[in-house]
Amino acid sequence: MTNIASSSGTFDIGGDLPVVRLGYGTMQLPGEGVWGPAKDHDAALAVLRRTVELGITFFDTADSYGPETAEQLLKDALHPYADEVVIATKSGLTRQGPGVWTQLGYPPYLRQQCELSLRRLGVETIDLYQLHRIDTAYPLEDQVGEFKALQDEGKIRHIGLSEVSVEQIKAAREIAEITTVQNLYNLANRSAEDVLDYCEAEAIGFIPWFPLATGQLSKEDGPLAQAAVDHGATPSQLALAWLLRRSPVVLPIPGTSSLAHLESNTAAAGIELTDEEFDALSALG
Repeated sequence: MTNIASSSGTFDIGGDLPVVRLGYGTMQLPGEGVWGPAKDHDAALAVLRRTVELGITFFDTADSYGPETAEQLLKDALHPYADEVVIATKSGLTRQGPGVWTQLGYPPYLRQQCELSLRRLGVETIDLYQLHRIDTAYPLEDQVGEFKALQDEGKIRHIGLSEVSVEQIKAAREIAEITTVQNLYNLANRSAEDVLDYCEAEAIGFIPWFPLATGQLSKEDGPLAQAAVDHGATPSQLALAWLLRRSPVVLPIPGTSSLAHLESNTAAAGIELTDEEFDALSALG
């Protein structure tokens, strides 16, 4: 099973940065609560190296995963990066312990975190830099404006947002070009449907985090169980195939620290749903 991810097709971030649509999210690589080092450092490196062999080119991470752990693992595993590898990272959340996340959109802090991510990742320019959350304690124009300044300096290629409304995207686009949006979205939770529709209309990449609802959609007695049997696939594969079929701008980033789960998830790229199957899955969700 080599280069199977490419079956999911490609999307050009910002119109000029091609990625294979089925990507990989690094949030599950640090310890419990997304805190501390990986439970098995060598195993984490093996998973990351296998992603490339499977044809995955798009990697989503953040300075707060660990913190710092996931970015460093990417560098340890994949640096020097292949030409086709695209790394997206984020800033805007601080960490005080396992499972604890606090917003901080203070512009000098965002700049500092960009500089540190550049160093940890071992790159001169971050392919896609995302504001992890808009912090209401600071004006939106100051937070996105700092990203725009970093972009003008050549430290960021493209700018993305995370957990935003359509109105917030429109406001941010008055300040800088926004090329991706990352919101909670999966077959079971479609609260961001209007955001996805807007992104599709504007050719903005939509990165659904929590694409498998962390197991809810993959349970043997879950809503996709019988459909998976009928299709000769796993529930997780169907959930990912549904996302890929939902819109050409969708870039799912399932994450795992398991080689077996990685290979199973990536096989979803080869599943083509008919209109009837897509509608049936939509109704199940």
